[in-house]
Amino acid sequence: MKQIDLMFRTMVAELQQRVFDAQWSADFLPTGRFVRVNVDNRAYWYFDQPDGQGGQKRRYVGPADDPEISARVETFKAEKDDYQNRRKMVAALTREAGLIAPDRFTGQVVEALATAGLFRLRGVLVGTVAFQTYAAYLGIRLPMAAILTGDADIAQDYAISSEVEDSIPPIVDLLQGIDPSFRPLPHVSGSPRSNAFRNSSGYRVEFLTTNRGSEEYADEPAQMPALGGAAAEPLRYMDFLIRDPVRTILLHGAGVSVVVPDPSRFAVHKLIVASRRLDDAGGRAKKDKDLRQAGMLFEALQQTGEGANLAHALREAWDRGPSWRSAITAGVDAVQKQYQPAVHRTFGILPLEEIEKAR
Repeated sequence: MKQIDLMFRTMVAELQQRVFDAQWSADFLPTGRFVRVNVDNRAYWYFDQPDGQGGQKRRYVGPADDPEISARVETFKAEKDDYQNRRKMVAALTREAGLIAPDRFTGQVVEALATAGLFRLRGVLVGTVAFQTYAAYLGIRLPMAAILTGDADIAQDYAISSEVEDSIPPIVDLLQGIDPSFRPLPHVSGSPRSNAFRNSSGYRVEFLTTNRGSEEYADEPAQMPALGGAAAEPLRYMDFLIRDPVRTILLHGAGVSVVVPDPSRFAVHKLIVASRRLDDAGGRAKKDKDLRQAGMLFEALQQTGEGANLAHALREAWDRGPSWRSAITAGVDAVQKQYQPAVHRTFGILPLEEIEKAR
């Protein structure tokens, strides 16, 4: 028998180490700890992990005299130190800097989706949970009233989901791992596909996608191969919102890396959707929230030197046609009327009718 070349042996060793590292990280989360236990005059490593009910779940790891396992235990200590340091940083940002973290349950939902690979597969966190992240992204404080939510909204471009040839694990399994009461909701169209999931307390996780522009696809959830069995609701204006998203941090636990819409696009999108809300009690409440978030972002973007980006996003939306211009005009007028009487002057944006005259 002939030994393979040194290059290939080195490659095997590197591959072995990387696979071991990946498996180790997946098996031994930094929320747990290694415990050395003596049995019949021999030491063994065990791993204690919180069981989510106030107790501990213990797993066998291996003999303490195995040098590779003992070396990994030492490496884990450094990884855990980093994890604890990141938790302290999150705590400092929320307690001392005044940035607001999501509620614990929302944080758990987003963290589970992130760990499953949602953002690697170019999912985008949208809605109020995304708005929460702009405090850290822009370095501003946001009032609690503008960020309270009872749901999590996720968007993914239809073409990306169809072409990426990868998927996160089943959504139902991921959500039920957090709360077993999560169930898929039937779609109003009668389609067997579901784009929304809700638990017994009413918390809702919904998946959205870009509108493909054909009546053939209207009013039915789109099949999304990358979303672990979940479908997604096609919505108008979604392509504008999730184009060129940004990466930021959700201040939960030790921090969760997420992808969210560019804040300028988010602000303009909020103006547009606010103008299209139904004029019933539920619609008025959502419209009020949309306008508050848009107004605060307009101000924050100006204060942080992002006014040019905001103007660019506004111009792009304005140039998309008469229906877009009408929606933007109605949204800006509503913000001006309800919250900020000098909205155009304060944000350095001309009234839209003047923009139109200048064209």
